[in-house]
Amino acid sequence: MLIVYYSSGSEYTHRFVEKLGLPAVRLPLLTKDDTPLVSEPFVLITPTYGAGRNAGSTPRQVIKFLNVKENRDKIVGVIGSGNTNFGNNFCRAAYTVAEKTKVPVLYNFEMFGTQEDVEKVKEGLEKLCQQQPQTAI
Repeated sequence: MLIVYYSSGSEYTHRFVEKLGLPAVRLPLLTKDDTPLVSEPFVLITPTYGAGRNAGSTPRQVIKFLNVKENRDKIVGVIGSGNTNFGNNFCRAAYTVAEKTKVPVLYNFEMFGTQEDVEKVKEGLEKLCQQQPQTAI
């Protein structure tokens, strides 16, 4: 399963994705950079910014990427990264994306995740791959 993710300069999300060891596309750090197009189903991993429901919790790079219909049509799920200090808004960006794209939130983890988080996500993605229709080559 392809992973598409955004990670800020903190590199927390990037470190988590590296631990997964799966094919991944990192969204550009700057919104002025070109937005990638994906050609296969993917799971989005996004951090959350700000503590409020309407405080810009979804990174602009994620919004820009999903504003491209060809990308949005291929999303199958979203995983959230966040900080539990945000309370009820922990991983808010994942829930916002899921609501707007009509896909499930598959998992949430804090900061750069634990080894247990990595194992659970890998296991969940493997099951998700088995559920995806296979295309003929």
